[in-house]
Amino acid sequence: MTSINFTLGIESSCDETAAAVYGGDPPVFFEKVARQFDIHSPYGGVVPELASRCHLEAVSLLVTETCKEADIELDDISLVAATAGPGLAGALVVGLTYGKSLAFALKKPFVAVNHVEAHMYAACAESNIEFPFIALVVSGGHTLLVDVKDDLEYTILGRTRDDAAGEAFDKGAKILGLPYPGGVSIEKTGKSGNVSAYDFPRALKERKSLDFSFSGLKTSLLYFNEKNHDAPIEDVCASYQQAIVDVLVRKSIFAAIKLNRKNIVLGGGVVANKKLREDITSAANKKGIRVVLPSFNLCTDNARMIAYRGNILYKKRGADDLKTDIFPMFVKKCNQGL
Repeated sequence: MTSINFTLGIESSCDETAAAVYGGDPPVFFEKVARQFDIHSPYGGVVPELASRCHLEAVSLLVTETCKEADIELDDISLVAATAGPGLAGALVVGLTYGKSLAFALKKPFVAVNHVEAHMYAACAESNIEFPFIALVVSGGHTLLVDVKDDLEYTILGRTRDDAAGEAFDKGAKILGLPYPGGVSIEKTGKSGNVSAYDFPRALKERKSLDFSFSGLKTSLLYFNEKNHDAPIEDVCASYQQAIVDVLVRKSIFAAIKLNRKNIVLGGGVVANKKLREDITSAANKKGIRVVLPSFNLCTDNARMIAYRGNILYKKRGADDLKTDIFPMFVKKCNQGL
């Protein structure tokens, strides 16, 4: 097996193109990201065709700039890792094909990375976390509660039955006439609001279920907004956000206690939400449970976690075949609660 000095990670699952180099002694990250907020904002969400085109235009330059910042040449890269899924099919094709082609041209090993798994283990790149632990992955497309046994083995305890938490934020913002990305808009607008002003529903309250559901919450906001045009938007945003956060916190703490896990590790773009970070840390501390929060650069879609995860996977199981294809859907079987 090739000795790994520098791993190049490439991320293109949705609307961020990113390239990162991970390596050195001790290992550090260098990353460049091209975001597409301004391009998709007029549409209130990500347009897949536009996202793919932007990835195609950005990826090569980002790799060049990242290597320059890391003060290495392309030939110094010893492993190439790229996101294979889940995500938007066209967007995934761009990054995965570029990564495989680069690995082939450089005659270096290649590893395909699961984007959700990368979020699951992202905090491990910068914190010492003992296995096993509970992972809460919260993003625009996924909401998962996972019992992580080691670097390769994990069991999904619960997942969303409909909308993901990030999707609930985006759709909620659209209902309220707030700009994309919705999570940022709702958090910013609700910062001065009263979290208890309005009682929005918390779905699947039964303790044995670790699944999530946010479609009813979104519908509740839609009907509320139609009947209460004069309601202070700060209070509406604060109350809506709190409904999402409460469910995420309650189920995470319950899983950790039930399985006797001492660590809860968060990952995904929604983890950048300050209210979620504060509430889950406070609730866990009261139960003697440690919460590990990744830095903001490892929360949103990024290539750092792809490079880190690729490095771990290569050491544990070797390289992947260059025939590896994309997988837009995350289909790993879910355990039925506790």
